[in-house]
Amino acid sequence: MVTRRNDRVDVAFRVPSWSERWVLEDGVTMPETSEHRLTCELLEMILRAWIARTARDAAVYANLALRWDEEHPAIGVDPDVCLVDPTPPDAKLRSLRTWEPGHTAPRVAVEVVSRDTAEKDYLEGPAKYAASGTRELWVFDPERRGRGMLGPWVLQVWRRMDDGAFRRVFAGDAPAYSEELGAWLVATDDGTRLRLADDEAGERRWLTGEETARAQAQADRERAQAERARADALAERIAALEAQLNASDAVPRGPSPAR
Repeated sequence: MVTRRNDRVDVAFRVPSWSERWVLEDGVTMPETSEHRLTCELLEMILRAWIARTARDAAVYANLALRWDEEHPAIGVDPDVCLVDPTPPDAKLRSLRTWEPGHTAPRVAVEVVSRDTAEKDYLEGPAKYAASGTRELWVFDPERRGRGMLGPWVLQVWRRMDDGAFRRVFAGDAPAYSEELGAWLVATDDGTRLRLADDEAGERRWLTGEETARAQAQADRERAQAERARADALAERIAALEAQLNASDAVPRGPSPAR
């Protein structure tokens, strides 16, 4: 369904649960460019660090087959990155099957548009995620590969509404707000990377585990330097006072006044 609100195109999906075009073979993944993989890996690391920081029972997957129709188990989609909350019980998960116990649709799925996936990510992707039960979808298109009525947009955010519709709530340049994570999606590195932040300006960014460790190490170094500087200043002050006392003791005293 496409409507216009205040000159803005508003899109919502209500779709059938499956289509013959949505068959997904196990173990088959699209080749990725190095830039595409780096963009996805950064999001994976940020989300895993957020899970560790908040002690959540959640997991992050890359190119994991998502399947939602038990009567048509070959139907599926494989998000570039997805956040599943809570963590499925399977230690070695090959695909997420939402009809199985402990398997739930992703809380967040991410598609990073590339030259070979633009049509799929723009046109078929939202419909598949609408059918799958995914709560929120981010479509990041740093190279503006999209074409047609639905693009190109640097960032789209699709969200599951209370009535079950899967609605596009944002389309344009980042930043955009993720209600599922309570964070802002911001484009960084000249628009080539997608990150999360606590503020719209992107100044309080969510860090990866490695970035957090580096920031902590830098803070420790700065704290140690500050402590050494305070100790050195105190030592210099003590030395100056001792010098004043020694100088005072070295001054000869005149004769005592006659009585």
